[in-house]
Amino acid sequence: MRRSPTRRPGPSVVRVVTALVGGLLLLAGVALLVLPGPGMLLVLAGVLVLAKQFPIADRYLGLVRRYAADAAEQSVATRARIMLSVLTGVVSIVAGIVWWVVPSLPFGGAATGAGLILSGVLLLVLLAYSYRRRGRPRPSRVR
Repeated sequence: MRRSPTRRPGPSVVRVVTALVGGLLLLAGVALLVLPGPGMLLVLAGVLVLAKQFPIADRYLGLVRRYAADAAEQSVATRARIMLSVLTGVVSIVAGIVWWVVPSLPFGGAATGAGLILSGVLLLVLLAYSYRRRGRPRPSRVR
């Protein structure tokens, strides 16, 4: 018995899937720029996905990379920023647990809770990566 050869998706299917995935990552990243979460990381991920199929996105890749690197460096520039970022990550994880356990809260449930927990964990992981990459922060100045 002969097997039928596996079919690969055509170029138009790949472009549509790339546009959907990249667009969703980009939109989620833009939303997370003002909400708690790793916004610049998702914007960068969206542009990276889109740049594989769309040359116009490739033009903005360097700029988005620089903004993401600058944001990561600024997040660990002082001890106060590190402490605030760690506190934000921990609060996000705790809020995610509460939203998961108490579904009667607005938008409560597993999806919201998991999203908040994932955002908090990603924030802490990226903070640790930025700290290791940059080194010791300057002491905070209180005026």
